[in-house]
Amino acid sequence: RCARQCPLSCICVRDSGTVTCRDAEHTELPGDIPAWATTLILRGNNISTLPGGAFSTNNGTELELTTLSLSHNGIMVIEADAFTGLPRLNLLDLSHNPLVYISDRAFHGLRELRSLYLNDSLLAPAVAQLSNALHGTETLRNLHRLELSGNRLKTIPISRLDAFNLHTLVLTNNSIENIGKENISSLYQHKRVRIYLSLNPFRCNCELESFYLWLKNSSQCVDAARLLCAEPDAKKGIPLERLRGEDVDCLNENLEAVSYVFLGIVMALIGIVFLMVLYLNRRGIKRWLNNIRDACRDQMEVYHYRYEQDSDPRLANVAV
Repeated sequence: RCARQCPLSCICVRDSGTVTCRDAEHTELPGDIPAWATTLILRGNNISTLPGGAFSTNNGTELELTTLSLSHNGIMVIEADAFTGLPRLNLLDLSHNPLVYISDRAFHGLRELRSLYLNDSLLAPAVAQLSNALHGTETLRNLHRLELSGNRLKTIPISRLDAFNLHTLVLTNNSIENIGKENISSLYQHKRVRIYLSLNPFRCNCELESFYLWLKNSSQCVDAARLLCAEPDAKKGIPLERLRGEDVDCLNENLEAVSYVFLGIVMALIGIVFLMVLYLNRRGIKRWLNNIRDACRDQMEVYHYRYEQDSDPRLANVAV
């Protein structure tokens, strides 16, 4: 430990270049980070805002940090130019923070950043701002790994994969029901990207066709075997890989719907024709029913007469 050069309530290990400030209830970033530090771990504090120039030193020198972990700090706001002064930063972990605002220039200056972790960090307002923050500056062109697990995302928040150098994109445990055709086309063009999509509620209808075909023809989805249908109920829990082509074929689904409609029309026409036949032959049918009624009545009278004879022994003797 380097007590004379270590921020208050932190632990410093110069041999590894690590400064760790855990559960120290800091409300602001420590301002006396040693110049030799390459890893700064701030965890379990109460830092609600990362202001612009948060890591700029008083004497104007740049820090040597390559790894910065800010998880579990209650950070809600990241202002513009918050990470200026960290030109060598390779890894930034902002996971498990209740972010409600991310400036379009939040990541400005991070030209060497390769890994960005935002797992379980984005509340609804920040979700809407994330795409602009990622594309707002062209300084993230070296980004290799982006993790966005557990943020209730409904779409991939990256409109242009060519704006980065992504190798790994983690989107597990979100609210993605389908991957749009534009994203599929972009993934086809950037085959180096490996994507994780498990624990998303996929809607397995015919709109899933392009995504289904991509899964079948590409190995880019690392956890493809773990993708399950959430809707409709008839397919709930079925792995996407086990679906048949006709399950996601819009043409077959439309033809099936048309066939049911056509069958309904045919049955309706048959019913109308039957009713018309009955109406046109109503008099004959009435006579036929009357004849049947009369015949039944005569037959019943004969049975009644015989029953009366058999039930009276005297009438039986007279008959003999």
